[in-house]
Amino acid sequence: MTEVRETARPATLSVLTLTAVVIGSMVGAGVFSLPAQFAAETGVVGALIAWAVAGTGMFMLALVFQRLAVARPELDAGIYAYAKAGFGQYLGFFSAFGYWASACVGNVTYWVLIMSTIGAVAPALGEGDTVLAVVLASAGLWASHSVIRRGVREAATINRIVTVAKVVPIVVFVLLAAFAFDPSVFVDNLRGDPAAGNLFTQVRGTMLATVFVFLGVEAASVYSRHARSRRDVGRATMLGFLSVFAVFASVTIVSYGILPMSEIAALRQPSMAGVLEEATGEWGSAFISVGLVVSVLGAYLAWTLMAAEVLFVAAKDDDMPRFLRHSSGDDVPVNALTLTTALSQVVLVLTLLSQDAFDFALSMTSSLVLIPYVLAAGFAVRLAWADRVGRVVALIAAVYTAFLLVAAGPKYVLVSFLFYAPASVLFVMARREQGRRVFSRGELVIFVVSLVAAVVAIVALVAGWIAL
Repeated sequence: MTEVRETARPATLSVLTLTAVVIGSMVGAGVFSLPAQFAAETGVVGALIAWAVAGTGMFMLALVFQRLAVARPELDAGIYAYAKAGFGQYLGFFSAFGYWASACVGNVTYWVLIMSTIGAVAPALGEGDTVLAVVLASAGLWASHSVIRRGVREAATINRIVTVAKVVPIVVFVLLAAFAFDPSVFVDNLRGDPAAGNLFTQVRGTMLATVFVFLGVEAASVYSRHARSRRDVGRATMLGFLSVFAVFASVTIVSYGILPMSEIAALRQPSMAGVLEEATGEWGSAFISVGLVVSVLGAYLAWTLMAAEVLFVAAKDDDMPRFLRHSSGDDVPVNALTLTTALSQVVLVLTLLSQDAFDFALSMTSSLVLIPYVLAAGFAVRLAWADRVGRVVALIAAVYTAFLLVAAGPKYVLVSFLFYAPASVLFVMARREQGRRVFSRGELVIFVVSLVAAVVAIVALVAGWIAL
């Protein structure tokens, strides 16, 4: 039997390091794809509205994580633990799995974007969707796995350094694009393409992209067991969010002053490189490409650690099988880390079957994380009902996350159950290890609903009703 090490290690992560983890988790592949993602859906007016909605909603969600970290300091790996405390073990398991799966799929976007970036000078890699690209990305996956096994604190320190390195090119992009800004082009891009629908439809079309770039706002709560103080978790969450929100919005808006919207939408990813090339010449594209590789590798490191941490804590709480409790002497959840890399590998291979590898992975990442976000916000509503300010914050966060489910549309929400339904095997394993009844009556209903949704998704894919 695999040895399980339960020895407690001293909490060592400072508020500065936790903040770097939050920023490092949020600043990844998504920001480099924002110009084309937004231009394909809406114009300047729609983008401003979208960022106002997303900024407000995510700010409230960040406040929720801040308040919960202080109100319930005993709950480790926040986003999973909050769902369990509020809605029971099975939905807590769903939250843990959904968050973990979202991180694994998100990691695939990083490697696809790296391969696509290199593909600009090495055509054999295409846009990250060729067999060679998948082979090289797979090698990167497992090489990173070996590095992360060296220790959580060492990886967090590396992430802190990389965070600084990857923010610099993004800030430089905003400054150079602002300098090359053409007001006439900007005015022409004010209104979106009428063919994309009315303003509400255009704004809704940007929501999954905003969810993707804001993923990681909860990163400090995931690492709460490593924090020197639980109050540091809340501080790091707010500092991280406020640090990146203006940057994300600025990257989107200044791009509308460089190229016509239709040309931005047609740029290959990373579209930020194409925008800067127009503003400065070929060196701008190379500069952003190098910055992207550094940024994405740092984000990959942070997200792989977070994903493994969620599985590890869930296993310690008896919500996942015992083999996921195993950790090394360096406090690395080894088996959880290996399973995380394995799922990323599977999804990476699946991108070969999609029409657009990057968009597929991005949309699936956002859709998978929505259920954990909704459950965390719902728990905050229940917990803060007697507190007027807390209740308002929690209600806005809950309404926003519910709106995101609607904005995502049925396609990706339905396909997400292809991940959720089979995951129940892990829940069954955990219950049997404890000699407990597998499902209560309410849990059985949830399981049947998820199973039916998965079957419908399979039928829809086979029949061609929905396509990846």
